[in-house]
Amino acid sequence: MGDKSKICFAASSGGHLAHLYMLKPFWQEKDRFWVTFDKEDARSLLKGERIYPCYFPTNRSIKALIKNTVIAWNVLKKERPDLIISTGAAVAVPFFYIGKLFGAKTIYIEVFDRIDRPTLTGKLVYPAADGFVVQWEEMKHVYKKAVNLGSIF
Repeated sequence: MGDKSKICFAASSGGHLAHLYMLKPFWQEKDRFWVTFDKEDARSLLKGERIYPCYFPTNRSIKALIKNTVIAWNVLKKERPDLIISTGAAVAVPFFYIGKLFGAKTIYIEVFDRIDRPTLTGKLVYPAADGFVVQWEEMKHVYKKAVNLGSIF
């Protein structure tokens, strides 16, 4: 990915966002923006970053999916990222599918605490993911096209 590429990081606040933040050596010099919940932990962690708030709670909520699909459309139409990276949870789904419509590549990183079973978000974005990263070798049996890069901790 060239230096001129723009990256969208989309994740729930809390652990999902912390996972993405751990990739700072990768993203710190890149043009980027974040999509996450407007919560204190996210505002604190991402102070000074370009942030778009998304709707929450998202847990198995059709209402949240619809609202975040509208947000995804508006944000992605404006920003036009080259790459969307997510660790989940549900906010990843509309961003991956709408992102594909705008020509973005997508990379999903399955969370560290899943060793041999998929997350619901992982199952939903797997078909739209250009890259799918797992952190345990056992997960390659669950996601056949996944790459195990080991722990990001």
